[in-house]
Amino acid sequence: MKKIITLLPCMVLTAFVVFAQADKSKTTQGKQSTSKPATQSQTKTQPEAQNERKLSPVIEHAWKKYNLATNWNDLDVAKDALYDMIIEFPNNDSLIFALGMYYYENQKYASSALIGQALLNREPKNPQILEMAAASYEGLNLTDKALQYYESLYLATNSIHTLYKMAILQYQLKKYPESLTNLDILLANPEVDTVKLIFQDAQKKDKEYVMRVPILNLKGMVYKDQGDKVNAKKSFDDALKIAPDFLFAKQNSEGLK
Repeated sequence: MKKIITLLPCMVLTAFVVFAQADKSKTTQGKQSTSKPATQSQTKTQPEAQNERKLSPVIEHAWKKYNLATNWNDLDVAKDALYDMIIEFPNNDSLIFALGMYYYENQKYASSALIGQALLNREPKNPQILEMAAASYEGLNLTDKALQYYESLYLATNSIHTLYKMAILQYQLKKYPESLTNLDILLANPEVDTVKLIFQDAQKKDKEYVMRVPILNLKGMVYKDQGDKVNAKKSFDDALKIAPDFLFAKQNSEGLK
């Protein structure tokens, strides 16, 4: 929950400063002017000046409201301030994404998933939005839907973390051939010997393990569910050779006896 407090103010400040001008310019894009070119002595028309006078106080108020709410840890009011700014700038994807992250961080996954879908209609390959949508559907236990978004995220990023997540979800969905294929791709990647993930040890303390260890453990689980005890044991043993104290591989190996 604190993550939203520390990250979103910078995100919203950037959106507030940069996208305000972008949204104003969108109202004239694609329209050819029929009036004479402006000279240096020409001033803005009365409607334009009135629009600016109406616009600035609203956004200034919403921004101050957002700052106070985040400083005082009142996330509901911060959310309301985001809505105020989004109403003023409906085409500002950064503000909408910030709102989606608010919902995700507060486990309101249905709302963050819907926001993710709406944003992906505009930016279908945006990695941050894809990840938010994927994690939101995972939070809703809609595993098949989450997998679709993780697959799109992997195509956009080629991230080994995303591929590992895909292999886990494919295992949960009993898509064993697909899971094994992705696990073999991971095991062929030297990065899995340097990247570390955190798991609990036998004393229930967090400990770092190189990524190859949980990958081998997952591969053993896939084989085990398919009834292939020989390859399952080999995978668990390979994991234990690297990390003898990796609890999950130890338990899984013992469970084959």
